[in-house]
Amino acid sequence: MNACDTLILAGLLITQDDQRRILEDAALAVRQGRVVDMGPQADLTVRWQAADVLDCSSMLVLPGLVNAHTHAAMTMLRGLADDMPLIDWLRQRIFPVEAGLTPEEVRLGSLLGFAEMLRTGTTACLDMYIHEEQVLEAAHTAGIRCVAGEGAFQFPSACCPDYRAALETTLRLSERWQGNDRLHLAVMPHSVYTTTPEILRACRDLAAGLALPLHIHLAESSDETAQCLSLHGKRPVAQAADCGLFEVPCTVAHLVDVTPDEAALLASCDVVPVHNPSSNMKLASGIMPVRQLLDAGLDVALGTDGAASNNQLNMFAEMRQTALLHKVSSGDPTALRAQQVLDMATRHGARALHDSRLGQLAVGLPADLVALDLDVPNLQPLYHPVSHLVYAASGHEVRLTMIQGEIVYQDGRYPRFDYPALRQEFRAVRQAVLRRSPV
Repeated sequence: MNACDTLILAGLLITQDDQRRILEDAALAVRQGRVVDMGPQADLTVRWQAADVLDCSSMLVLPGLVNAHTHAAMTMLRGLADDMPLIDWLRQRIFPVEAGLTPEEVRLGSLLGFAEMLRTGTTACLDMYIHEEQVLEAAHTAGIRCVAGEGAFQFPSACCPDYRAALETTLRLSERWQGNDRLHLAVMPHSVYTTTPEILRACRDLAAGLALPLHIHLAESSDETAQCLSLHGKRPVAQAADCGLFEVPCTVAHLVDVTPDEAALLASCDVVPVHNPSSNMKLASGIMPVRQLLDAGLDVALGTDGAASNNQLNMFAEMRQTALLHKVSSGDPTALRAQQVLDMATRHGARALHDSRLGQLAVGLPADLVALDLDVPNLQPLYHPVSHLVYAASGHEVRLTMIQGEIVYQDGRYPRFDYPALRQEFRAVRQAVLRRSPV
């Protein structure tokens, strides 16, 4: 009999492997953070002697979800500025408050965001914000996988006087976290409308020099396109391409206003678009043409954006929004099927983080997984498990979240940090935000 650290007994196991296998009465053996065996419970309980057995026999186990575009610290701005168009929302309400944010406020806001993600089944995320050193410290505390980088702008941020300082911060953080299995860096120009061609090229150069991916908001709305045409005589995708952003692995958030020719260009490069349906609907920014992008050969991922423009960081909610939005907007109930949407939240999310280890459960890959309680009323009866994940689950059925074989959330408890104490600390953050709010 072989020895393993943990044996997980699953009532249902959605592997999201290449064959999209769904196994009943299954088990996973985990050793040193990786899946070393997977198959029928009857076989694995004979083959493996486990130091710990997790009985999830009344649960559905699936790979951890990937939030491919977020701003975790913006939990501190949740509900502060609602029902506004994007540019007004940014310039009138968000940027003025962010200008005074302290490193500690960003750390606490990020930790709250990661708590919400772990609670609702997210095990990895791509985060862009300011004071990213504190974001990574919070991610380290929570135990979540996080790809992060300091946002680069053409104007000063709360922590960087200019874009050069932001890039220096990203360089320093890449050295600080080098070798960490869960925390990685990316170069993060905010957008074409908050930077210049000089800044975008400098970001491209740093990403190429450090062999890091690059992440940017791109083609968020028709307003952005009009502004880009006025300033540069080019649409946002062409502007990004001309500045060399697609010469490195690149993840682009939103991609609402995109033409078929632009989609073909992106598909010819190592570019992953991230759909943020809830945020785009709330800000009335438009709808990403997901079907068109998938047909062009792009692996479209899913993200929540920040809690200031979405109000929650729940990838189960994002999956449901995605499936329903594209049915009604196209008039075709088959526009996006449940399996395609689950792929967007798992396997395509791994592509967005440029980490091929994530998004599925298979022997040799990290034990990043989530277990949902199948006994809750909204998941009864069960005919098609993937359908339930996309259309019926709320995310609050999650009983267990595991990353690299480590339990980071279980039944309301966060083993790595004191959540009640975090809630108490957030009272002061709320008061500080209210003092800075212009309205």
